[in-house]
Amino acid sequence: MRFVYIVYTILVFAVSNNHGAEEEAVVNEQVKLEVKPADYQWTDFWLVRLIFNLLGYASVIFPAWIVIKYIRSSGYLDKGGHGCFYNVLKSCVQGQDADVNLGEDTEQTTQKSTIPGWLTLLICVAGLQGSYLTWGVLQERIMAHEYGKDENNPGEKFKNSQFLVFMNRILALITAWCIMSFSVQKPHTTPLYRYSYCSLSNIMSSWCQYEALKFVSFPTQVLAKASKIIPVMLMGKVVSNKTFEFYEYITAGMISLGVTVFLLSQGEESRGSAVTTASGVVILMGYMVFDSFTSNWQAELFNKHKMSSIQAMFGVNLFSCIFTSWSLIEQGGFLEASGFILKYSTFAYHVLLLSICSATGQLFIFYTISRFGAVIFTIIMTTRQALAILLSCMIYGHPVSFMGFVGIVIVFIALFLKIYAKARKVKKPVSSASEQRIGGSNKI
Repeated sequence: MRFVYIVYTILVFAVSNNHGAEEEAVVNEQVKLEVKPADYQWTDFWLVRLIFNLLGYASVIFPAWIVIKYIRSSGYLDKGGHGCFYNVLKSCVQGQDADVNLGEDTEQTTQKSTIPGWLTLLICVAGLQGSYLTWGVLQERIMAHEYGKDENNPGEKFKNSQFLVFMNRILALITAWCIMSFSVQKPHTTPLYRYSYCSLSNIMSSWCQYEALKFVSFPTQVLAKASKIIPVMLMGKVVSNKTFEFYEYITAGMISLGVTVFLLSQGEESRGSAVTTASGVVILMGYMVFDSFTSNWQAELFNKHKMSSIQAMFGVNLFSCIFTSWSLIEQGGFLEASGFILKYSTFAYHVLLLSICSATGQLFIFYTISRFGAVIFTIIMTTRQALAILLSCMIYGHPVSFMGFVGIVIVFIALFLKIYAKARKVKKPVSSASEQRIGGSNKI
């Protein structure tokens, strides 16, 4: 009996030890996942950074709102005036007076354009795809990978997403200013303050896009961005009271379905690397809302004020630079970023190339929205999401399954259906108008 008791005691001890070891391993694994860097501070939490950013923007918006309201109530601009100060105030609050010959100039400019519509669309697609595919690769490199990492050094990630937004916008602002300085532009009648709405939403969508990579995997982010075409159409209904054809909803659903099939068809390795958290989901939802508002508000400005795409690019980026620079100064963001650049020279090269791609892409963004509308622009950018995943598979050797190929085919079929349906819709009124003219001449 004593022998049996001893054996039983040994077995119980061994099982409990093994169970304890398993629990300890699970705990250690959880600690590994949840452990934060040694230099992690409470101000690095995304919600805290967001609040600080919004406070920085509010410190610009609130005083500006008071000044604009005072100028309007005082009737200062109605009294008339001259000089630089008066013209600046009028441009910001009321907008410059429209030229009487503006409609004729615009009509003449349209007549001079001999480039077919399909070729213009093809150029826009190539420009957007090239710029933002490169931009996406750099974005993932900057936000999702460490700098200075080697066998003896764990490396360090860049944390300040707002600085990247500022760098993108300042180069785009300079680009727009140079183009406006060396080219003939139509008279600008849009009150500058109206750009601040889509500028703020553009800043927030870009910030959410960068910040989300800290919490979700790149495929998860791409999936959310690819599915935003439905929010864009819904936002168009709210902002501009737009109506959409049934085929537009069908093609939007097909594109979202195709991208979803492609992403979900990736192997277990891709799905296993996804670190989806509640914070990441909230940030991605914010991105979709802000980005949908931005494209629709810009389209509304183009329809109402008829400014050029370069003028819109300058106005949006002007306010973006004002908002982000003031917020960065208040938080010491420039000092933080400068220290990181001095420490890792590769980061400076990546940020410069990222900004160049962003500025080039914005040129195509504004022109595409003004020429083809927000939905066509979103379809192009949605297709880019699938190509971004495909490019990632080519660079990193990820296999593309048969269902992944099916997803890509669905996306491109939807795109061509959209273009075909839009072409038929444009062709019908022209044919009807021709028949009316022929009928009228017969009556005469």
